[in-house]
Amino acid sequence: MKRPSGWSLIKIYTLLIYVWMFTPIVAVVLLSFNPQQFGSFPMEGFSFRWYVKLAGNATILGAFKNSLVLGSLTAVMATAIGIPAAMAFVRYDFRGKETLNTLLLSPIMIPEVVLGVALLIFIRWLQQPKSFALLLIGHVVLTLPYVLLVVQARLVGIKREYEEAAQTLGASPFQTFWSVTFPLLAPAIFAGMLFSFTISFDDVTATLFWATAQNQTVPVKIFGMLRNSISPEINALGAVMILLTVSLPLAAGYVSRRFARGSG
Repeated sequence: MKRPSGWSLIKIYTLLIYVWMFTPIVAVVLLSFNPQQFGSFPMEGFSFRWYVKLAGNATILGAFKNSLVLGSLTAVMATAIGIPAAMAFVRYDFRGKETLNTLLLSPIMIPEVVLGVALLIFIRWLQQPKSFALLLIGHVVLTLPYVLLVVQARLVGIKREYEEAAQTLGASPFQTFWSVTFPLLAPAIFAGMLFSFTISFDDVTATLFWATAQNQTVPVKIFGMLRNSISPEINALGAVMILLTVSLPLAAGYVSRRFARGSG
């Protein structure tokens, strides 16, 4: 009998890890369609009961609105900061460039709990109350590195000859950016905005430190619901969150790859 090779064992082990990781997610999605109060397998029917009840829950809808507004503002602000920052780091040389670039990318390497506590202590030192503005600033700090990385990666692949040719023909720096650089960067910018929105929309660890009772987001609301009781509505809400947080990064990756193939 042929003994399994090392690669075969690695493949089996990897498959088991994926099964272990994704089985709970699949269970949540399936149970969101369970018509019974308590989830069990096999399910006794198929129903949208909990989605209908979820749609009528004013508290959850309010949290969902907060998440959408917060995610959208975060994406816009992180992108508005990330584009000129990426241009500066890629196109120009100045003293302290590497240090500043590392500083802006550092939130990726720092645990969110540390960032959450640090910003909370900082505003307490400033004697400022928690507010939506604080929550927005915190999310911009969290998501800016992702926008910066995506835009920088695309900007490196754009030949400077295109911009120099436009300037040779009499275009100003702003006209060159708007007519040449921006169209080439647009898909990367869009992908960065999607990543930023998704990260903001899905964040719970740092948001727990910054959110107020009036500015709770959907992940924070789910966390609170799990602490109090286990309701079937959580499965429906979790399924919606899974759909959004999976589809948006996939869309961002698709846009980036399609643009890379199309523009070379």
